[in-house]
Amino acid sequence: MSVGADARARLAALGLTLPPVAAPVASYVPAVRIGDTVQTSGQLPTVGGELVHTGRVGAEVTVEQGAEAARVAILNALAAVDALIGLEGIGQVAKVTGFVASAPGFHGQPAVINGASDLLGELFGEAGRHARSAVGVPDLPVNAPVEIELLVTVA
Repeated sequence: MSVGADARARLAALGLTLPPVAAPVASYVPAVRIGDTVQTSGQLPTVGGELVHTGRVGAEVTVEQGAEAARVAILNALAAVDALIGLEGIGQVAKVTGFVASAPGFHGQPAVINGASDLLGELFGEAGRHARSAVGVPDLPVNAPVEIELLVTVA
């Protein structure tokens, strides 16, 4: 069984499903395959087209809410990959880039992006271990607290 097939079973065991691919809010595609990798566009923490939280982490959004938002955003990123190559096509999670809309003086970006990283570890095991950046920014599109990009290798 492939890593991605195992991930699909783990999603079900966690009571999670991949959402429909989020419609782009500008001129881009949700994900693109380049050789043996797939790179997603930045994915926001939306469910049914609505943000799960809004605002900056450390002000309107708590670290725990930010981590929840990162978890939702990574599910949206996985949905974009699934639509392109299927979860079964994933060989390794290579990198996660997380942007956190941060209140002045907030320095807990890694704890927020752990929401995404921890879920990838639960779903893909060793193949979910990845390189990562967690970057604080003053604002994100549509007042989202986080935005996540995902890079995976193709099996």
